[in-house]
Amino acid sequence: MGRGRVQLKRIENKINRQVTFSKRRMGLLKKAHEISVLCDAEVALIIFSTKGKLYEYATDSSMSKILERYERYSYAERELVLPGQASEGNWCQEYGKLKARVEALQRNLRHFMGEDLDSLSVRELQQLEQQLDVALRHVRSRKIQVMFDSISELQTKEKALQEQNIMLEKKLQEKEKAAAQQAHRHSPSLLLPTPLPTLNIGSYTHSSSVGVAAEEEVGARPLARTNSLVPPWMLRHIN
Repeated sequence: MGRGRVQLKRIENKINRQVTFSKRRMGLLKKAHEISVLCDAEVALIIFSTKGKLYEYATDSSMSKILERYERYSYAERELVLPGQASEGNWCQEYGKLKARVEALQRNLRHFMGEDLDSLSVRELQQLEQQLDVALRHVRSRKIQVMFDSISELQTKEKALQEQNIMLEKKLQEKEKAAAQQAHRHSPSLLLPTPLPTLNIGSYTHSSSVGVAAEEEVGARPLARTNSLVPPWMLRHIN
């Protein structure tokens, strides 16, 4: 006898329901992978268990990109069907999509932080690792670029400060030189030696202070008359 058709209805036995969910889930993920490889299609699969546990599958383009593409396509389709109309149902659908997108982004963020990794398969973990490696390379490249820019800026500032120091030194030297020249111009000139008083031999008296002193020493004594050219104060010594 051939196998009869199974009637689709909720399995009442909890254990059987859990076993069936596990088997069908693995089969569904396998079929999604096969159709993505065989037909080169972009596939995104999301499964929530009765306990709220998430199971998902996405091709190499990642789940977020596929969801964004789906949202763009569905939005454009709605615009063609209902141009310029907005109803309460549309707002509810938009809210549900935005909420799902936010939850997906939060889940991806937790995965990037190393949290909630139990539900990920080996392939998903490999994709996450590749994404983290790419992000880490970008961060390191940016860090090196920022360091180089900082070093270049510091070198430019150092060069500007050196040029400013050279200019200040030149100005200081010029000021010192100008001050020295000004002090040299205003300094008093050296005094020349006073010439000695000339002795006028053959005259009766001196025109200088020496003759005045001789007259004070002689006093009232009359000077002797002589026909020589010797001055009287020399005759006093001779006498």
